[in-house]
Amino acid sequence: MDLDKLIAVQNKLARGVILEDRFGEIEKIAGCDAAYDGDRAFSAAVVLDYAALEVIEESVAESRVTFPYIPTFLAFRETKPLMKAIEKLKNKFDVLLLDGQGIAHPRGLGIASHLGVALNVPTIGVAKRILCGEVRGKIQPNKPAQIFYNGRHVGYALQTKKNTSPLYISPGTGVSLDSSLKIVVHCIKKHKLPEPLRLAHNLALLKRKRERVKYASAM
Repeated sequence: MDLDKLIAVQNKLARGVILEDRFGEIEKIAGCDAAYDGDRAFSAAVVLDYAALEVIEESVAESRVTFPYIPTFLAFRETKPLMKAIEKLKNKFDVLLLDGQGIAHPRGLGIASHLGVALNVPTIGVAKRILCGEVRGKIQPNKPAQIFYNGRHVGYALQTKKNTSPLYISPGTGVSLDSSLKIVVHCIKKHKLPEPLRLAHNLALLKRKRERVKYASAM
């Protein structure tokens, strides 16, 4: 595996990242995530009404993956499975949330940026761990702290609920830094994760569980 070639791909795609809002009034927001069982990926996409945060549509897909998990190269493993679920959606959405980094990435191209540039849709990365840079300021419930990498503001650390670890939010593409934070905050309800991602995550896990049961019953 030639990682230098993959880095070149990332650097090229990163030049297509746009850090300004490329959407009007948000009516529909989507989330997409995947669960794994060996070399099988179970991806799920969910579209919600932005104002009410109620589900409009769901889709699931199954894929075979051959690319291993390598930090900073997640998009090469997950992009195709995620796109498979997204392409099954009938409803168009204004912004897409993804489990992973946006521009808070060593080459400015986490999976949210990679997928956003590939699909030409506004995206936001919401990660559970910081990948690069440093958080400036104290992380407190509902008080975002800025993330800087090489002197550049690339995102926010946000503790959405008391006694939980923070989320690391960064724009993917087609979304400004300020809007990425505002949109994620709007999507938080009773749980730590924003609703589009939480529901997509749960749906992917459910799809994996059902396929495991189906496989076991066929044995």
